[in-house]
Amino acid sequence: MTTILIIALVILCGLVLYSLVRGIVAFLQSTKIDLETGAAENSTEMQMLQNKMMFNRIKFQALAIVVVAILLAVSQ
Repeated sequence: MTTILIIALVILCGLVLYSLVRGIVAFLQSTKIDLETGAAENSTEMQMLQNKMMFNRIKFQALAIVVVAILLAVSQ
C-alpha cells in the first residue's frame, strides 16, 4: 500500500512540474506576442492555455497533499 502511494505521489509531483512549465511557457509566449505585434491576436489562446495549466497545477498539488495525508495516516 505504501509503495503504491509513493509511486502515486511521484507521478503527481511530475504532473505538477509539467503543468507549471507549460503554464510558464504559455505566459512567455503570450508576452512575446504582445511585445512583437502590439495586438492581442493569439494571446487570448495562450492566456486560456496558461489558465488551464495553472488550474491543473493546483488540482495535482491538492491530490499530492491528499496522498501525503493518507501516507501519514497509514504510517501511524
